[in-house]
Amino acid sequence: FACLVSLCHTGWSTVVRSQLTAASTSPVFANPEDCVTFGKGENAKKYLRTDDRVERVRRAHLNDLENIVPFLGIGLLYSLSGPDLSTAILHFRLFVGARIYHTISYLTPLPQPNRALSFFIGYGVTLSMAYRLLKNKLYL
Repeated sequence: FACLVSLCHTGWSTVVRSQLTAASTSPVFANPEDCVTFGKGENAKKYLRTDDRVERVRRAHLNDLENIVPFLGIGLLYSLSGPDLSTAILHFRLFVGARIYHTISYLTPLPQPNRALSFFIGYGVTLSMAYRLLKNKLYL
């Protein structure tokens, strides 16, 4: 089962990692040197500004990094510890679903507590995997 669980972890990890590569296509830049390709002087300055949509995407991306990286590490260790296949798949699906919903609720934006609930579901899944890993391998 450890091989199947590792395969499931790899598949679901690919889904959440692909979420990290999504980018905004707005021609807005925070650094003056990045505007050079769009013009010079006053023409370039109109692209140099803070855009609320870009900032929202940036904050969602940072939040993804803060949550997906621990999931990848703990999930890998958890999958190698030989958990029950159905329990592992439930953990992985809940986390991926919570992160996708969190991103949607962040970018749409949906009113709170949508984003907070999806964050805590994903965080709870990661904590659950860590607890099960420690409990089963360190006999806590």
